[in-house]
Amino acid sequence: MTKLHENDAGEPRLFTEDTLLIATHNKGKLSELRRYFEPMGITLLSADDVNLPEPEETEETFKGNALLKARAGAFETGHVCLADDSGLAVDALHGAPGIYSARWAVQDDGSRDFDKAMERIRLELGESENRAAKFVCAVALVWPDGHEEVVEGEVTGHLEFPPRGERGFGYDPIFVPEEETRTFGEMLPEEKEPISHRTAAIDIIIDQCFR
Repeated sequence: MTKLHENDAGEPRLFTEDTLLIATHNKGKLSELRRYFEPMGITLLSADDVNLPEPEETEETFKGNALLKARAGAFETGHVCLADDSGLAVDALHGAPGIYSARWAVQDDGSRDFDKAMERIRLELGESENRAAKFVCAVALVWPDGHEEVVEGEVTGHLEFPPRGERGFGYDPIFVPEEETRTFGEMLPEEKEPISHRTAAIDIIIDQCFR
């Protein structure tokens, strides 16, 4: 099942503003986050709303890349900014693709093909019987004055091939969460969301900073 990792910093800062910038150009992700924050009376802005470019992800951890994106948004716009970074970590591949999960799918023309990325994982696993894996999501919240909060959530499970299911996105068709027999790709959104790594991380940041 989902495991949660809390921020190990000091007392978290409470969010008291009425506008929150979400550092994403992904309309689906923004729509998902609206369900959490708009009932609190918080207005959400997207990266598109403020013409915020996507910074190059140069850090070596999920938390590092989430902070990098949230810092860029907060310092560029003056709004408190929330950003996330997530990916698939496969035990037998020493945590790969990890922070490079999206980049494993990038093709020569710049498009993304996750079918090829999933096939790459299958080939690199070879004859290994260890199919344990986890999805990880780090969420960072950064204020324009430099204060930072960052948390991490994960859901553990295993990989199965061939891919199954047309729902979800990315590596969902090969990932089976613990205590399930279906892949994320076979689950309805309302079944996947409560146990997802992003929900785990968002739940923590809301509990810590939006009480």
